[in-house]
Parts: sequence; structure tokens; C-alpha cells
Amino acid sequence: MDWNIDTKLSTITLDNCSTNDAMIEKIKDKLQLSTLLRDGSLFHMRCCAHILNLIVKDGLEVVKDGIEKIRDSVAYWTATPKRKEKFEETAKQLRIPYNKSLVLDCPTRWNSTYKMLEIAISYEDVFSRLKQREAQYTCLPTTLQWQFAKDVCGKLKLFNAITELFSATKHPTANMYFPKICEIKLAIGKWIISPNDLIQKMAEKMLTKFEKYWGVIHDIMGVATVLDPRYKMELLEYYYEKLYDHESFSQVRMIRQLCYDLVSDYQLKMSKDLGGSSPTIDGSNVGNDALSEYDIYIMRKKRARSSFVKTELDHYLEEDVLPRTADFDILMWWKLNGTPPRPAPALGIFFSFQ
Repeated sequence: MDWNIDTKLSTITLDNCSTNDAMIEKIKDKLQLSTLLRDGSLFHMRCCAHILNLIVKDGLEVVKDGIEKIRDSVAYWTATPKRKEKFEETAKQLRIPYNKSLVLDCPTRWNSTYKMLEIAISYEDVFSRLKQREAQYTCLPTTLQWQFAKDVCGKLKLFNAITELFSATKHPTANMYFPKICEIKLAIGKWIISPNDLIQKMAEKMLTKFEKYWGVIHDIMGVATVLDPRYKMELLEYYYEKLYDHESFSQVRMIRQLCYDLVSDYQLKMSKDLGGSSPTIDGSNVGNDALSEYDIYIMRKKRARSSFVKTELDHYLEEDVLPRTADFDILMWWKLNGTPPRPAPALGIFFSFQ
């Protein structure tokens, strides 16, 4: 407490666990909410990667029976070294490149299920040929089951690509999450109208979990996106038109207002840190300090002048967006271009949200 760490906290990012919720409430009880962003309403943030895992797990729970025969087939042909060898020999006889060995998934890890399906699907003809040669092999998937597995694998491919992007980035920043999360929401919306009933149910289950998370985090991700000079408000407008249709304008306006509110809160905090607490009028001290009211006047004037930060935010938003480049380093850009009174000091903490 001697270092005033309690006044320097922004957020805590945790996974989706009820015990974490209880812990956060205990921490907030020991803090002054006025020192936190928006009085603590942004203090507890959900882990994006963890929520993605929960979304996929919920979806796979619906379709697990539809891919069971593929799992059984993989289990059969990986059960012994002799069967593995026979499977590889058959693939070579059919002139099918044997680049990857079959791998059985761990049901609690959706990415392993994706990998199992992706590899097994590439050897569909091998499984069919082995059915003709191996009487004990009785779990060959039907044509419809193979097609269903391809549909599921195609859906998981999006999640897998995004998860790999997040994990492969050495220093992930919050601005990279928003467009990917929006793409997931749009994709789920398409899956819900799939002609396959199981795919529909999977998408509905995913959407329920997604909306619960989206309602908490989308405004924070929106702020981080605004601070990306390649995107600013334009990317919000682009995606929100697709996601919200007629309500897109009000949603964009809400994120814009949040940016200004955060800048205003930051500037007010800085004025207090630099100028101390506002003096109070005490009738008994007026004779001793006739200029005490002047001190109050100056403090109010300083706060009124804080609007110049808002003007700087306006200037930033009005500037053209930068071209999109894969190797863009947003932290370095703000380091070089974020000289005061740019809005970065006030909003830069949002780059760290994950």
C-alpha cells in the first residue's frame, strides 16, 4: 500500500470461474471504487481465449454423437503398431500421401478433436478400402457421417485459426481480438440457418455462450480498436452494420462516448494528482486565507480546460486511417506518435486486455 498500487490498477483478466467472481468482489471491497476505471465496472475482464474454448466446447457437446464413428475408427486403427502399419500401407497403395499419422482426440480438448477430424477426413478412402479387407473393422462412418464431419471440421477451422493466431503472437494486444471476435459472431449467425439440424443446434448453443461474453467485453474491445490507427471508428462502423443493422449507429456512438468518458476520467484524475484535492471552504479559516475561494476557482478552471484532450481525440479520429500491414506494431506506433496530449495515455491500458 506504501506504493499506492491500489490506485494504479486498471483491470484483472481471469477465466470464467465462479470462485474468481467471488475473489474479485473481495478485492473490490478493499479498494476505493473511485480509483478504478468507470468506478470498477471494467475491473473484471474475461479471458478471450478461454471464452473461445468454452464456446467451442458447448457446440461440440451437441454434435459429439455425429462424429463418434470417426473417433471409433481412429481408435481402431491406432490401437496397435500393426494396425497403424497396415493403415499406412493401404494409403500408399491408393496413392494417397501419408503426411500425417492418425491421432485420437482428447474429448475435453476441442482443438485435438479438430486435428483428429482434419487428418481422418483426408484418409476417407483408406478407411473405406480397409473395411473391405478387415472383417473386425465394423465402425466405418457412412457417407452422410463423413459429410457431417467435414461440416463440423470446417466450422472448427475458424476457431482453430484464431486460437493459433492468439497463441503465436508474442505480445498480443487487445486491438487484434475485435475483428476476429466479430468474424466468429457473423459465422455463427450463418451456421444457425444451416439445413443440417445438428449444425443449427450447435450454432445456437455457441451463440448463447457467445452473447453472454460479448455483452461484457465488446465495448472494451471497441475502445482498443479505436486506438488502432489502421481502424479507428471505421472498423466499428464496418462490423456493426453487419452485426446490428439499424442499431449500428447507436452502438458505434456508445463506443465513441465511452472513449470520451475514459479520457475525461483520466484527465480529472491527473488534475487531482497534480493539483491535490480540491480545497474546501471553512468559515473559520477565511480570515487566515482570503484567497481560498480563488484556489477553488483555479481548480475548476483547470478542469474546464481539460476539454482540450477531447479535442485531441477528435483530431485523432478525424485523421485518415493507416494502411493495414501484417507487421504493424501498435505499441511502437503510439510510442513514436502518442506525444501528449494525444489520447494514448488515457486509453492505452486497453491494449493489454485479453
